[in-house]
Order: sequence, then C-alpha cells, then structure tokens
Amino acid sequence: MSDISFILLYVESVDKSRAFYEAILGRPAVESSPTFAMLPAAPGVMLGLWRRDGVEPKATAPGGAEVAIAAGSDEAVKATHDEWRARGVAIAQPPTQMDFGFTFVALDPDGHRIRVFRPQG
Repeated sequence: MSDISFILLYVESVDKSRAFYEAILGRPAVESSPTFAMLPAAPGVMLGLWRRDGVEPKATAPGGAEVAIAAGSDEAVKATHDEWRARGVAIAQPPTQMDFGFTFVALDPDGHRIRVFRPQG
C-alpha cells in the first residue's frame, strides 16, 4: 500500500486560501496559479488548493472532513489557538479537553476544519 502524500482542498479563491495556509503553516507555496496552489504541509505531504469551479467531477460542499495538526503540548495548542485567533482565523471550537486529547478547531476561508490537538499519552 502506498502512503498518502497529497491532500487536496477545493476552494473558492486560491489566492485567499494560499495566503491563509502560508500564514498558519509558516511555509510559502511551491506552486501557485489562479486555479491551483501547492504548499508543503509536512515532510513528504503536500497540501493542494484547487479552485472549486474547475474540479471535475464537481466538488461538494466543504466541512465533511478535517485537516489535523498535532502539537507537542497543551500549551502549544493554546498558543496556536491564541495566535490564529489574533490573526482573525474563525474558531469553531475553543481549546477543549476531549477523550483523545486537548484540542481546538479552526475554519479556513472555505469552511474546511483544521484541528490542532495534543494527543493523550
């Protein structure tokens, strides 16, 4: 079986989403056009942002999945939440202790969920 190496999100505005993910990931896009952008998400994993109106077959509405980012501590989860909130990132769930760990959920410009979490031990 092959490893997952690429995640695609369908977006309304590639420029707006590219700027959002460059800011929260702290990495510039390695490819960008009016219809597509690609950013390094993690070692060996790329994040693609594809303009929704060009996707075939047609893309469905966002929100049925999450992009998850692991953090090293509860303090890192809280610090990331505070930093993103200060930047104006929409927060769907404030920092919360859940059965799997400490977490919060943010929304990108298209409503895709981004979960930052510290897994329990």
